[in-house]
Amino acid sequence: MPKRILQGTVVSDKNEKTVVVLVERRFAHPLLQKTVRRSKKYKAHDESNQFKTGDFVSIQECAPISKDKRWTVVSNAAE
Repeated sequence: MPKRILQGTVVSDKNEKTVVVLVERRFAHPLLQKTVRRSKKYKAHDESNQFKTGDFVSIQECAPISKDKRWTVVSNAAE
């Protein structure tokens, strides 16, 4: 089964080898059919500390690395 890949913006890079990525999803409301925006923050593993706040990145599912980290940064999503 393929691993999920999400795209989002780095909102924090203060932790060692970890970035916090804000992923936004849009969907139509089931009754009103209005576009709704929901966002969620994911902690992702960044081995070389190369990504900074404001970068647009892709993250991929992986095996648990710590209590909260289950994602790794794949690359800059803008590339």
